[in-house]
Amino acid sequence: MAIFPKIQEVMQLNTDPYAAKYLIRATIETDGIVERPDVVGAIFGQTEGLLGDELDLRDLQKSGRIGRIEVDIKSEKGKSVGEILIPSSLDQVETAILAAALETIDRVGPCRSRVKVISIEDIRATKRQKVVDRAKELLQMLLKQGKQVSEDLIKTVREAVEIEEVVIYGEDHLPAGPNVEKSEAIIVVEGRSDVINLLNYGIKNAIAVNGTSVPKTIVELSKKKIVTAFLDGDHGGDLILKELLQVADIDFIARAPPGYEVEELTYKQLMKALRNKVPVEQYLATHNIEIKKEEKKEEQKKEKEEKKEEVQENDIGALFKELNAKKEAALLKDNKVVERIPLNELIEKLKATKENGDTLITGGIISQRLVDVASEKGITKIIGYKIGNVTKKPLNIKLMTKDMVKK
Repeated sequence: MAIFPKIQEVMQLNTDPYAAKYLIRATIETDGIVERPDVVGAIFGQTEGLLGDELDLRDLQKSGRIGRIEVDIKSEKGKSVGEILIPSSLDQVETAILAAALETIDRVGPCRSRVKVISIEDIRATKRQKVVDRAKELLQMLLKQGKQVSEDLIKTVREAVEIEEVVIYGEDHLPAGPNVEKSEAIIVVEGRSDVINLLNYGIKNAIAVNGTSVPKTIVELSKKKIVTAFLDGDHGGDLILKELLQVADIDFIARAPPGYEVEELTYKQLMKALRNKVPVEQYLATHNIEIKKEEKKEEQKKEKEEKKEEVQENDIGALFKELNAKKEAALLKDNKVVERIPLNELIEKLKATKENGDTLITGGIISQRLVDVASEKGITKIIGYKIGNVTKKPLNIKLMTKDMVKK
């Protein structure tokens, strides 16, 4: 039976909450109908003189060493049952003696009764637990506030730095990252917010069309740089892409996930979208898109390719930069490109090639396996991004890094 189910209720009774240490909890049953005053009277009357003057209930209550005696009793079918609560500021021994004395009460008024002490509870332990629980709540609030302040501070400083890094590029005054001018490859996005989001994750070669009409600056850049169009995954992105394909020379296409904008992508989403970029011809084929360019634009593209090929034949350094950006390797014969090979297929394609080259330029690492295959194909020079763990180098092969190439 739990008429008083919680100690917290006792802490709100008409007692001194600072004096109470323990709570005596007892049950009472009577063979007749009795009321609360009858039970309280029986407690005082039948314990009077039982424990001596030092533990007399009336004196203890007057001095505040025990609190108000609470009784909750109910009557039904000629019997009464209830619960007795007595707050105590006595020590443990005295409180236990007082509790045991309650069980000597055998009558309430004219009715026989039975009192059973069910527990002596430590009110201070309950208070301590309440303090601990509340302290946890307050600490969580404090930590949350501190974390929020820290995040806001970092965001504010980061945005300030990012905005400072946004430059105005070209005659069309387009928002761009600081590396657009010197990068071999650029990323074309829709707006300033897209440029800022890419800057947030360390990508500094983005430039925005800044509207629905493709500016002349973008068209001119596309003639001399490797261009990736990175657009929103919505209808607006489709329209801008269509115009870009008509007036500019786009090499790769990347899209935000459907329904997302580039400016709201997380680092993981953004990197995944860029990794999944596809060559423009593949994108057009898979999406069944036909783009009709003006003859002048086609001629410009042809001129660009011819100019690029001329550089490739006469400037090994420039060719290396291009291969590094496209993740390719090139097989040369007398400083002329005879075959281009994707890096991820280099070993297999080099083994199978029927071209007789003398120089291999790779945008990747020169490995022992690559050296072995190149030696078998009669190649005498390999230029790579880095020389790996090559322990057996044939005497007829020269290994060079990009830093060793004269530009």
